[in-house]
Amino acid sequence: MLSAGASAWVGRLTVADIGSPRELIEEIAKTNVRWLESWEFRDVPFHRKADSNKGIYGHALIVAGSIGKAGAAALAAKGALRAGAGLVTVATPEPVLSTVAGFAAEIMTEPLHSTGAGTIAHDIVESGVFEKLMHGKSVLALGPGLTTHDETQQFVRSVIASRPQVPIILDADGLNAFAGHADELRNSRGMLAVTPHPGEMARLLASSVKEIQAQRLEIGRKSAAEWQCFVILKGHQTVIAAPDGRVWINSTGNPGMSTGGTGDVLTGILAGMTAQLSAQNWEAALTLGVYLHGLAGDLAAEEFGEAPLIASDVIRMIPPALAQLRDTIRAL
Repeated sequence: MLSAGASAWVGRLTVADIGSPRELIEEIAKTNVRWLESWEFRDVPFHRKADSNKGIYGHALIVAGSIGKAGAAALAAKGALRAGAGLVTVATPEPVLSTVAGFAAEIMTEPLHSTGAGTIAHDIVESGVFEKLMHGKSVLALGPGLTTHDETQQFVRSVIASRPQVPIILDADGLNAFAGHADELRNSRGMLAVTPHPGEMARLLASSVKEIQAQRLEIGRKSAAEWQCFVILKGHQTVIAAPDGRVWINSTGNPGMSTGGTGDVLTGILAGMTAQLSAQNWEAALTLGVYLHGLAGDLAAEEFGEAPLIASDVIRMIPPALAQLRDTIRAL
């Protein structure tokens, strides 16, 4: 029912509780493939202590945007904020900084030297500017709206090659930088998560979308093992593959989310969750981020319908999605 060929014949799939003790199911159902549902997050600390402060919940750095694509940076930043990150900074080319900052007062910004095309210049790595920018950050999200400008793509590959000592979420044009250079994704010490849609995955593997879709689970698992990183292969029933061979298949999301910007929102949610839960609990941060993104999309579809749904609607529904998930887990 979950494979690419069969899922089109399945309507709404519900896993119903028929009274079997969860502990018994976990004991006898030993498998590396799991159906991602609310039960998976029973140990995630959703409650915040009374003496909390923003420093406890991490500082996400989102490197994104270019002339004409400032919205991608803003959507990722707002997704991270709504997911609960304590602080969010967007590093973006100087010509679009004011545009990004204008989307939300809570977004902090850092200007980056730009190319003549209004994209990020490569020299900020060699000059040490980027290393200073990483100081004090909990997670790096890299890619939304960067474009495929040659110098910017070199910048992306240089950042990954420098192996920052924080978890990295690589998306969109950050992934396109590795088309023909996928071997450079290796040796990330498990501190990298890539989030390709089928087209981006096809470019990374010099394959076709048809081939990717026909073997989503197998390709996700093989790539995660080869690159030693988490692979989040987006789409219907998103596949989350860990470097050690474990795989989760997401149970949330709907066709209405097939619209520009929803991937940027996911990048932000993943960054926000990672900032809070830290690298020590990264598996939970990534799986929860994917599940929450889809659940927010489901609530948005109920509110607005699938065809009218836009990426901002997903952000708007993150708070009720979190509340619903929290209430569901309490009832388990």
